[in-house]
This record gives sequence, structure tokens and C-alpha cells, in this order.
Amino acid sequence: KITAEGESGGGMIKAVVNGRKKVISITIEESLLNPQDKEMLQDLVVAAVNAALQNVESKSNDELKKTTEGILPNIPGLDFSKMF
Repeated sequence: KITAEGESGGGMIKAVVNGRKKVISITIEESLLNPQDKEMLQDLVVAAVNAALQNVESKSNDELKKTTEGILPNIPGLDFSKMF
């Protein structure tokens, strides 16, 4: 089971996603829960989720390379990681 975390706002917002690119959890520091800062909070949540998705993509590609090492042919210029 692959998971990855992304954060924004200096770690005040954290998002965790799984290898299927589904959001598992979002943690928001209580000090950010101010109605006047609604737009900033929304932007930080989006940034944290996007960072987590980027991290899980990288982890998934690394795991795929480990799993398929020696199984798939090494053809120069052909990147199998985009197939899965």
C-alpha cells in the first residue's frame, strides 16, 4: 500500500493520498480556521493535495521500477512507467 504526504503553509496543512490518487486525510492546524482567511485556506489545501499527488506519483513509479526490474525489457527511449 503506497501513501504519500504533501504539505503547505510551512506544514500547517497536510494531505495524505494513496497510490490510487485518492485523498485519505487532510489535517489543518486550528490557527488557520479563520473565516476571513477562507480563500487563503482553500489555496493552501489545494497546494497540499497537489504536493501529495506529486509525491505519490513519484513513489508509485519507484515501486513499479522495483517490481518490474528484470521482467520488462530495457528498450532505450521507451518508458513503461507511463503505462500504469
